[in-house]
This record gives sequence, structure tokens and C-alpha cells, in this order.
Amino acid sequence: MTTVVTEPRTCSIARTLDLVGEKWALLAVREVFLGNHRFDEMVRRIGAPRDTLTARLRTLVAAGIFERRQYSEHPARFEYHLTDAGRDLYPVIMSLMHWGDQYLAGEDGPPRVFEHHCGHRLETQLVCRACGEPLRHGDSKPLAARDENGRTGERW
Repeated sequence: MTTVVTEPRTCSIARTLDLVGEKWALLAVREVFLGNHRFDEMVRRIGAPRDTLTARLRTLVAAGIFERRQYSEHPARFEYHLTDAGRDLYPVIMSLMHWGDQYLAGEDGPPRVFEHHCGHRLETQLVCRACGEPLRHGDSKPLAARDENGRTGERW
């Protein structure tokens, strides 16, 4: 008899998508990276309904990706700033942009390009920290992880 696994796989990708996997959440992160910290600026640049963006910002603050900083008392108004966890999403945002530029940009090319501080056009590429080789499908494999009891097993 074959056992059917009915429990979802424990996965950091799924956990991350629970927080930032919705369109408006990622676009809010993009806007803060681009220097737009205020709610009204984000609504205007993203095009999200106000109530939807409010909910996403609450989630991002609760998850420790953004922090709110008050900039006006009367009326109370806040800006959103990246935490360390939020800043660590930069390679993710840039990788998504790179993919979109490559496969969705069309004849006009990418809508926005970035320059690295070295003076060259920024093109994202994930590399192995140890050997420096580019990351390609098929060049890596998942390893068994240990659970809280020290047992090894599939975790991803």
C-alpha cells in the first residue's frame, strides 16, 4: 500500500510568499526601495486600492519587513522604511525585474535600468558564494535538514 502525503512541504519559499507573494506587497517593497516612503505616494505609483495597500503595509510591518516612522502629528501620518529583513529583499526584487526585462520588456526595452556604484549597468546574477559560478538549474541539490529533535529528513 502506498502512503499519500497530505501535509504541505515545509518550505522557506512558501513561508516567504505568505508575506510578500502578493502583487501589492512586492510593489510596496519596490516603491520603498525607490525612495517612496509615504502611503499616498505608494498608492499613486502602484495603483493599488487604498484599503488593499493598507492591509499589505500592515502585514509587512507585522512581519518585520517595514517599520513605520511618524512624520506628522496632526494629522498622524507615517512613512514606511525597510528593516534589515526588508533590505535583504533587494536581490529578490532586482531578480524579478531582470526576469521581466528579459522576457516581458518588448521592443522598447526595459522601462528602467540601474547603474551599479562601479559605473556599469546593473544586471543581476546569482552566484555561488564559495566558487563564484553562476547559479543554474541542475547545478544544485537540496540537502536533508535537521528538525527540532535532530532528525534528518526532506524539508524542501
